[in-house]
Amino acid sequence: MISVKEKKEKRKKRHKKIRSRISGTAQIPRLCVFRSNRHIYCQLIDDQKGHTIASASDFEVKKASLKGLNKKVAVAYQVGKLIARKAKEKNIKKIVFDRGGFAYHGRVKAVADGAREGGLEF
Repeated sequence: MISVKEKKEKRKKRHKKIRSRISGTAQIPRLCVFRSNRHIYCQLIDDQKGHTIASASDFEVKKASLKGLNKKVAVAYQVGKLIARKAKEKNIKKIVFDRGGFAYHGRVKAVADGAREGGLEF
């Protein structure tokens, strides 16, 4: 059985490999996703300056209105739509998606789908 420490180290190794290939600019920022067991967070980052342009998390989404069997995925989808709305306010239309070493499945995919529906292009 894999320990929690080993699991985190493997994810960080995958993330480092992904980050070696992608980076964000002011015009095309990087949408970075972090998923914990309870929450999901995402940020638009300009890697050239090292600044966060916008951020969103499930703390900003009204969870009471969402119903269904898989509530975490529904909340993640709303977080994606929220970050897309914040990007539009800053005149950002294109992004680079950074899944953060997580599998492109479930909540991470839901954030991407919500961002696409909100008008962002990957």
